Amino acid sequence: MSQPLPELTAVPPVTDSPTAIAQWVAEVLRDRIVKGEYPPGSRLVERRISAELDLSRTPVREALKLLHQDGLIEISRNKGAQVVQCSAEEAVQLFEVIASLESLAAERLARTITPALLDELEELHAQMMVFHKLGNHTDYFDTNSAIHDFIVENCGNPIVHDAHKRLIARARYGRFMAIHSADRLAQSVQEHETLMEALRGGDAAAAAQVWRQHLQHTGETFAAVLEDGEG
Repeated sequence: MSQPLPELTAVPPVTDSPTAIAQWVAEVLRDRIVKGEYPPGSRLVERRISAELDLSRTPVREALKLLHQDGLIEISRNKGAQVVQCSAEEAVQLFEVIASLESLAAERLARTITPALLDELEELHAQMMVFHKLGNHTDYFDTNSAIHDFIVENCGNPIVHDAHKRLIARARYGRFMAIHSADRLAQSVQEHETLMEALRGGDAAAAAQVWRQHLQHTGETFAAVLEDGEG
């Protein structure tokens, strides 16, 4: 018997635009892949997703193409759409690049951050800490991701932003898996605290260093999870 589909939580777009609907479907599926509701190797069945979302198969097909562009799924004639499986070596390589991009973003942001931007980041950081203390992993992860995105989006370098956008969908699954390690979660929270101290003080070198370490540690933890699964 097939497993029930995960509960639908995202709000559909208030538009009939085929592009917007396809992007919304992609967002729903992307979130499920990142959070392991569609684990690596699982099939995304167009017909089932269409029935669940009460849509024709056309926007679902377009959404799958977007996920393919993200590198989250493979599409073949024989097997259809399947969630990509990542090796431990690929995880380390991916996070090497992500760490370089995000550390550069943190360095640039520390040099140019305004009081208004710092206030926004302080609010996100405080929200993340509340979810951490409550043990709410899902909201912790979503707020944590918003912080990472905020730093990249406000670093003042659109090329960094564009390069990061092309890779981050693949990295988010690894980040989500890493927070399930209690040791890594505690370490991650401390690294976020250290970053905030660097940004408050405008210390670009410290911001770059801790953020590079932060992403490298996440990649190492993700690779270890994958190695355990392969063993």
